[in-house]
Amino acid sequence: MPLTHLQIKELLDENRYHDCGGVGKDHICVRIAAIAELPSRFGQFQVVAFWNNRDGKEHAAFVHGDITGQEDVPVRLHSECLTGDAIGSLRCDCRDQLEASLAAIGKMERGMLLYLRQEGRGIGFLNKIRAYGLQDLGLDTVEANLALGFRDDERDYSVAAHMIHSLRVKSVRLMTNNPKKIGGLQGLGVKVSGRIPLIMPANKYNEFYLKTKQEKSGHLLEQIDRPVLEGMTPEQAEVVQD
Repeated sequence: MPLTHLQIKELLDENRYHDCGGVGKDHICVRIAAIAELPSRFGQFQVVAFWNNRDGKEHAAFVHGDITGQEDVPVRLHSECLTGDAIGSLRCDCRDQLEASLAAIGKMERGMLLYLRQEGRGIGFLNKIRAYGLQDLGLDTVEANLALGFRDDERDYSVAAHMIHSLRVKSVRLMTNNPKKIGGLQGLGVKVSGRIPLIMPANKYNEFYLKTKQEKSGHLLEQIDRPVLEGMTPEQAEVVQD
């Protein structure tokens, strides 16, 4: 069952004038600004739009079923990737992961995907394309970020943590291959009760990228030759395999 009209009204009323001390070192405070129905090719979702006090970027939660007050909610943190998500770039696995996680969540009793506006692992779109240019000259993803003066990963999960708290989720099963996401959320007060691997098949354009994520960034890519979503029914796994 989706969020009811009464639940939506309660969340909106609760957040209308929300102002708190914030989460994380930058004291990020978010509030729910709008909620609407969102039927999709991946199933029936509701979209929750968030405002934040740090940079005005508008983040979103795509919610399937009633996740409020629930434990062990399957959650995917997805960082914005214009080239992959919208254009279908083969240099990364972002669109594959986005679609696979939405398809899986759409078949579950409940779950949500948080779409976070932190392009290029937090370095922004322009710097991401500069990093691509350096990769074209032979650098890997980590080396390119370092050459531009950034860390391997500049993302921050304070917004995500506050979004999870705002939607009253008690604990999450995180859909990720990245242990840093688990540690990041736990350090911000989110209870992570489990991990659901989300491994996509490699192609000739992103195989080196995926191996770099595994070898240098610590991603848990036990195998990159076929999709994996642990903890799913055979019917749910078939959706991803298709």
